Amino acid sequence: MSAVRSVLVVGAGAAGTATAILLADQGVSVDLVDVKPDVGALGSGITVQGNALRVLRQLCVWEQARAHGYPYDTLGLRAPDPDGTLLVEMPDGRTGGPDLPATMGMERPALARILTDRAVAAGAKLRLGTTFETLDPDDDGVDVTFTDGSRARYDLVVGADGVRSATRAAIGIDLETRATGMGIWRAFVPRPDSVTRTDLYYGGRCYIAGYCPTAEDSMYAYLVEDAQDRSGLSPEESLEVMRDLASSYHGPWDDIRAVLTDPSRINYTHFEAHVLEGPWNRGRVVVIGDAAHTCPPTLAQGAAQALEDAAVLAELLLAADAVDDALWDTFTERRYERARAVVEASVQLGQWMLDGEQGDVPGLMGRIGAMLTEPA
Repeated sequence: MSAVRSVLVVGAGAAGTATAILLADQGVSVDLVDVKPDVGALGSGITVQGNALRVLRQLCVWEQARAHGYPYDTLGLRAPDPDGTLLVEMPDGRTGGPDLPATMGMERPALARILTDRAVAAGAKLRLGTTFETLDPDDDGVDVTFTDGSRARYDLVVGADGVRSATRAAIGIDLETRATGMGIWRAFVPRPDSVTRTDLYYGGRCYIAGYCPTAEDSMYAYLVEDAQDRSGLSPEESLEVMRDLASSYHGPWDDIRAVLTDPSRINYTHFEAHVLEGPWNRGRVVVIGDAAHTCPPTLAQGAAQALEDAAVLAELLLAADAVDDALWDTFTERRYERARAVVEASVQLGQWMLDGEQGDVPGLMGRIGAMLTEPA
């Protein structure tokens, strides 16, 4: 018997929709709310590593995701020279197992639609443009008032509402999210034929220049620089800055610049990081995904760690008879150290670049890869 019969999930991103799917599939009554009016309308591309694909298969959406994505199994390193010389092409780690691709690029809106549609099909009740107003937990459940004026009571509330989680704040958790010192330009563009996997260029005018195919006809490209205030730039000025920075990279970047023309498809953000020490719950309210841990995209593990949180939490809730300290202790034991290791490694990779240090990148990548190959 499941430890819960009714659950509110706040946030319809990867962590929230995965939680809703796994619980609703087993007969739990799930309400899924998100303050955004359309969760599939925003974002450009996402790199989905093998351990995330393993959870997508568990959610029974892997085949659909593959049909909308661009899987690949190698990683290229190129020089920031006039030819974009390919230095090495190496097999990428298959952290999801030998029967799944190492990596897959996807359009974020496509993945969001697949997951939300699957949650609804499983029986979750989805309400967009709505979130909670108040949470009033007690020993047996949580009374919730919503921004649309409605009220309900749940056995558990799962806060999967992102880096600046309102759920986390509502239960009194003060977590510092810190900037790591890097900023990233991203552009969503048509895919040239020369882009068939991720290639990384280290050095030159930026710390990293890279790209990821997301479908047969789309991709995203990115440039990582020192964090700075770019908020005053118009979309057209942002496009010119990114084109200028990209002008020092060649090979496939020459083809990318030719299609880097739409100011509306450019965005700039700073790298941030935090990790919440366990436990991630306060009574009958728990936070997961970016609400509990967030990291720079240097390891491309944000979505993967969010999906792993959902899979472990749902497994424990469905197997237990009660929501008690033993359940939360087990959840902390299985998730905290793994998430912390990913956050710290992601930050460390960037810090070595900021400090101009070589660092043991292969050793760090090998340790994290070996850890992630084991299911959460």
